[in-house]
Amino acid sequence: MIMDPYLAEFVGTTTLLLFGAGVVANVNLKNTIAEGQNPWVLITAAWGFAVFVSVFITSQSSGAHLNPAVTLGLAVAGKFSWSLVPGYFCAQLFGAMLGSWLAYITYIDHYRLTKDEEIIRGTFCTGPAVRNLKNNFFSEFIGTFMLVFGVLFIVGPNIEISGSEIQNFGLGSLDALPVGILVWLIGIALGGTTGYAINPARDFGPRLVYSFLPRKNKDADWKYSWIPVIGPLVGGATAGLLYGMLINI
Repeated sequence: MIMDPYLAEFVGTTTLLLFGAGVVANVNLKNTIAEGQNPWVLITAAWGFAVFVSVFITSQSSGAHLNPAVTLGLAVAGKFSWSLVPGYFCAQLFGAMLGSWLAYITYIDHYRLTKDEEIIRGTFCTGPAVRNLKNNFFSEFIGTFMLVFGVLFIVGPNIEISGSEIQNFGLGSLDALPVGILVWLIGIALGGTTGYAINPARDFGPRLVYSFLPRKNKDADWKYSWIPVIGPLVGGATAGLLYGMLINI
């Protein structure tokens, strides 16, 4: 089934955050079956598989960017139309918000049992293991750079939207698995510093949802929130620029 590309990005990012936020809640909240069970292994694996499933669902409709940094990187590399960028950004943001809210509703009883507000916030958005904004920025930059740089070499077949062919726009469904493995690898290898947001919508949307929750003493840590937004955007754009330079040598 081919969906409207904006709807596909919304659906795909909703799916991504439902599974991604869901696994973080599952291993961290009180009295879940998976509480404390090898959390980093489960989290990195689940995020990789979440990307695989979400890309598979939406690739033929929108190219399955599911991430403003990917959208920006593809546009900078000349692989995506700039006119579609704002709509993709909005669809990804609102999808991330809905996905994280659905995960919250799924685990609502466990959220009520959990009193540590840092754990609660961590199920919605990322935070640094060591707060050093310069290094935190670089961590998000390099993780997203590797994501977008890898994606640009995995890019699948052309996709036609509204009668206009957009070259190398999507990640074709057969390429969903390599993208999922790439995200898994980034989490295992580079994610220990900041929790590897590597996706502005994935972090900012759920952070907004968290800030609206009816919880006492909540702190969305807005002073840090620009790191997992600007770092990935700069990383994605840099990957697009380098890719363009390399293929034109």
